[in-house]
Amino acid sequence: MDDNITIPLSYISQYNYCKRRAALLMIEQLWNENSYTAMGRGEHERVHTPAADHKSNCIVVTDMPVYSEKMLLFGKCDAVEMNEDINGCVIPFLDNKKYIPYPIEYKHGVLRDETEYELQLCAQAMCIEEMFTCHIDKGAVFYITSHRRHEVFFDEVKRKAVIETSAQLLKLSNSQTVPQAEFSPKCKKCSLNNLCMPNAEKSAEKYIKMIHGSFKEE
Repeated sequence: MDDNITIPLSYISQYNYCKRRAALLMIEQLWNENSYTAMGRGEHERVHTPAADHKSNCIVVTDMPVYSEKMLLFGKCDAVEMNEDINGCVIPFLDNKKYIPYPIEYKHGVLRDETEYELQLCAQAMCIEEMFTCHIDKGAVFYITSHRRHEVFFDEVKRKAVIETSAQLLKLSNSQTVPQAEFSPKCKKCSLNNLCMPNAEKSAEKYIKMIHGSFKEE
């Protein structure tokens, strides 16, 4: 394994949405924008500027870089609410007070349960925990269109899934192997649909079976 390999945090979400999509992004460096990605990118712009906004006993840090040396992950949190608490931890770049971090991931659309987003958020929390030697119980996915939060609790199931996903991503990166396509309804909304061609393999397989059948008849 290449010790210099690190994996972007966003691939935790990509892999759990579609393994092939994650590989096409990571290995083939493919990208194609559609209406869904364009709207999401536009809505994210306001939190992609580093800042620390003080609100009473809470400091909201936006575009905060995070990393994990254990899982070889790196990336940025859209926002982290640093809630002042004597049971929290010291955040060196703020002050000498103690805070409990509450990561928030911004997503396009309306409130809904999306496992891949929850795991991406959990991965962010685990990075923060490693960086500042603290424990984070929960965070939230903020759906921009509906302007509502979906609170996520970081239980052992999610934490284990994050560790397993990061390990699988490292294997993909080292093997440079793109998984075969598995067509599903979510392919229609995927921005890489035209590049991935999830139906092509099945069409080719069907064609080969048809030709093979015609030979048998002869």
